[in-house]
Amino acid sequence: MMLTKRSKLSLIIITAGLTMGLSTFFTTHSAFAADTSSTSSGLTKPLLAIAAAIAIAGGLIGTGNAQQGIGAAGMGIIAEKPEKFGQVLFFFVIPETLWIIGFVLGIILLLGIL
Repeated sequence: MMLTKRSKLSLIIITAGLTMGLSTFFTTHSAFAADTSSTSSGLTKPLLAIAAAIAIAGGLIGTGNAQQGIGAAGMGIIAEKPEKFGQVLFFFVIPETLWIIGFVLGIILLLGIL
């Protein structure tokens, strides 16, 4: 089976992510035992770090998916009517709030505010 350069890179990234994720569960958590007061739900620090990473990644992926369609359609509109640039730019920037919300939620999870 012939793998392309992109699929090889994806396979390496997925393998590295799984290795780091699994290493958080199989290492001793003695370094995290002293600071359990900040987690009211009883989650350990590695689980909160994984939750924060998922929140941030979800926001980034959602932003990319939203902007791909808006950007393609926006370029078509600008090609037809250049005076609509400001309106297209406004609609292109709206999905940026998704990654901001994901980032803020990740910081909240890491700081143990919730």
